Amino acid sequence: MGTVRIRAIEAATTRPEVLANPPSTKLSDFYCKNVFNLEAMEASVSPVVYKELQSAIRKGTGIEAHVADAVAAAMKSWAMGRGVTHYTHWFQPLTGATAEKHDAFFTVSPDGKALESFKGSSLVQQEPDASSFPSGGLRNTFEARGYTAWDPSSPAFIIERGGTKTLCIPTVFVSYTGEALDYKAPLLKSLHALEKAALPVVQEYFDRNVSKITATLGVEQEYFLIDKAFFYARPDLITCGRTVLGHSPSKGQQLDDHYFGSIPSRVHAFMYDFETEALKLGIPITTRHNEVAPSQFECAPVFQEVNLAVDKNQLLMDIMQKVAERHNFKVLMHEKPFAGVNGSGKHNNWSLGTDTGKNLLSPSTKAKENLQFLTFFVNTIAAVHKNADLLRASIASIGNDHRLGANEAPPAIMSVFIGSQLTEVLDELEASSTIKVEKGDNMYIKLGINKIPPILKDNTDRNRTSPFAFTGNKFEFRAVGSSANSSSPMVALNTAMASQLVSFKKAVDALVADGEKKEVAIIKVLRDLIIESKAIRFEKDGYSDEWVKEAEKRGLNNVKTTDEALDFYLTDQAIKLFTDNKVFTEAELRARHEISLEHYTMGLQIESRVLGDMAVNQIIPAAMRYQRELIANLKGLKDLGLDSDTDGLRQSIEAITKHVNTIKLEVEAMIEARKAANKLESASDMAKAYTRTVKSKFDTIRYHVDKLELLVDDEQWPLPKYREMLFMR
Repeated sequence: MGTVRIRAIEAATTRPEVLANPPSTKLSDFYCKNVFNLEAMEASVSPVVYKELQSAIRKGTGIEAHVADAVAAAMKSWAMGRGVTHYTHWFQPLTGATAEKHDAFFTVSPDGKALESFKGSSLVQQEPDASSFPSGGLRNTFEARGYTAWDPSSPAFIIERGGTKTLCIPTVFVSYTGEALDYKAPLLKSLHALEKAALPVVQEYFDRNVSKITATLGVEQEYFLIDKAFFYARPDLITCGRTVLGHSPSKGQQLDDHYFGSIPSRVHAFMYDFETEALKLGIPITTRHNEVAPSQFECAPVFQEVNLAVDKNQLLMDIMQKVAERHNFKVLMHEKPFAGVNGSGKHNNWSLGTDTGKNLLSPSTKAKENLQFLTFFVNTIAAVHKNADLLRASIASIGNDHRLGANEAPPAIMSVFIGSQLTEVLDELEASSTIKVEKGDNMYIKLGINKIPPILKDNTDRNRTSPFAFTGNKFEFRAVGSSANSSSPMVALNTAMASQLVSFKKAVDALVADGEKKEVAIIKVLRDLIIESKAIRFEKDGYSDEWVKEAEKRGLNNVKTTDEALDFYLTDQAIKLFTDNKVFTEAELRARHEISLEHYTMGLQIESRVLGDMAVNQIIPAAMRYQRELIANLKGLKDLGLDSDTDGLRQSIEAITKHVNTIKLEVEAMIEARKAANKLESASDMAKAYTRTVKSKFDTIRYHVDKLELLVDDEQWPLPKYREMLFMR
């Protein structure tokens, strides 16, 4: 039979290829097939109802009961016409996964007749049990009730699973007392705060025709793909999503031959299949390619409004996992599933657009549009500078701790890359002692600002060592982890930008009130912001030791672990930022801090247990079995009088003994450290203890296990090796 590893190799190398079977070769034939979008809604309700709903979505006002009833009836009819039997409020609790509780359209009337029923009240609100979802102390155990409330700005969709179909209605999730228990509610609040701050700036300074500003997001999703036989043969992958043990292969990504290479046939079929399912659900995947690490890939959609983009990214990750099963794959979303090769990120490409079709972060040759561009460009940099620590907290996780600063991922130091040409523009604006305004569209500020060409030379050069880079007409927040819900970093960025724009407008208006011309006032405030935020700008190698030293001189923090980074949520500055903009109450913020710490600590606890179990119950027994063979061989040679040249054999036996003994001692020490940490009452103290006394043992144990992997007979090694998981497809 062989070891579990040998059987996994046999299974992985004899898989029949599963072919993708799209419903049509024309993608537009099935795009949004399973989405009750505005087009489907308009065709299903009266013009009056549709207009009222559109107004509610646009203005964020409440939805009248008669509108909810009409939409519910139309939604039910549309869904049942496609074979749907159940519906669910689809929400995003603070577990990191999505959640759903299914209810049937079916009901029984008082006289015993079977009916299909779905009223507006069921569409608008439900009451799932909230007792087992993390709340961070926001609710008592006896106040288990939670509420889901319909988000009409995100369309309902149909999920197909195992031959069944369920209507999913995106919702927020709040506690019995009204506090947010999810990712979506704060995101919506942050988007409202951002628009409320940005709209007056545009309308009063640049374009009165603008009536709505929308934050947009494009989420590039990186992931690893391995055969599921390897996955199920590795307890660490099953439980932790990453390998806690494993020696680097002789060949990894050194040759860069995987990046943008030919996509393997079996992988290509999987990609085509999940893209088909994504397109049915209105997720417009437009890009697919091999990433740098072997067995690492990336997909990317077109830009959408932030709330929609986040919902669809969460849905995409779920779709990928389910489709992968059909192709006998497992998708690994962990930020660092394999040591020594690239980790995976979720690059959040963020921008702002108007309802008149303008991208506020797109440079132009027109002077007025360029001043508008510079206004939002410089204010974004200023917002990042003032809230760099908060942005670091927003991407903190147990998985991202392994990724940040390693193998092409940006470092934990928050900085902004803008490219050489825009750097010259800001430097010129900073250095200019006088500002001269002239009439005319192409020459009214003599600072060279008007000379910015439509396509800048360097602004599309993505500095991969920068966590926050300008890339032509958007900022790319590269430090977000691949498994993360993008809401957290977007909430932090939106709120920081909202606060910054309010401050900016106040400063400009004060200068105008003192008699300055509007354009001069804007430039003066922008110059001050450029000077104040200069420390956050960095154009070189973020991996270099020189940058670490330079960042410290500039006053930029380099916080490498989640337990410390999360504390930035509770600074006076962060609490004021969120409460002033009505995104979080202080209680909600403290609750999320505690939930995140508990999630981090439990993750380390699980990794510690898995590591100890694998080391003691799989690795050591395999090493001892092989050592016994070596001892028997040595004894046999001695009996034959051939032991005069057996130093190498003796050294192998001694090396195994040394590694095994060290592993035993370190695992015992790790267990004792875990016990001591578990006795601490404070979530913060426990998290810090796990980081310093439990997690600190991981690398030592791994080092000695990985050395044994090189010593033990290949056929006796119990775990699939890196060379197999990463290169056998």
